[in-house]
Amino acid sequence: MSANPTGEIRVSAVVMRDAEGRVLNVRKRGTSTLMLPGGKPEPGERAAQTAIREIEEELGVELDPALLQDLGVFRAKAANEAGFEVVAHVFEHPYVEGVRVLAEIEQLEWVHPSEARDDMAPLNTVHVFPALLAES
Repeated sequence: MSANPTGEIRVSAVVMRDAEGRVLNVRKRGTSTLMLPGGKPEPGERAAQTAIREIEEELGVELDPALLQDLGVFRAKAANEAGFEVVAHVFEHPYVEGVRVLAEIEQLEWVHPSEARDDMAPLNTVHVFPALLAES
């Protein structure tokens, strides 16, 4: 992940839940932390476009732009880069069949938002999972 000089890493991320309410998380190759799938924008790309592109690259499925719901923009300690913060535009999208490990992804795991874990990115534990639990 590249970062800008301000110490911020801007990303788009997607919450996709299965029938049991578990959230799809990924672990990138060479890391130990689970996080939402997504990534950094390319020049001129809007947040939703980034989310759609990254999911296709990392998980091999196409998201429907009309079904993306804005969950919010959150700031948290970066999971894999010490001294940086991630600023994440997070979207929700209904479940899509066929997700698989592609690109830099090494592991997929479905995690319930109420599950306390040490291997989870701060973005999830501090912001996204509490927001999902508040929706329920």
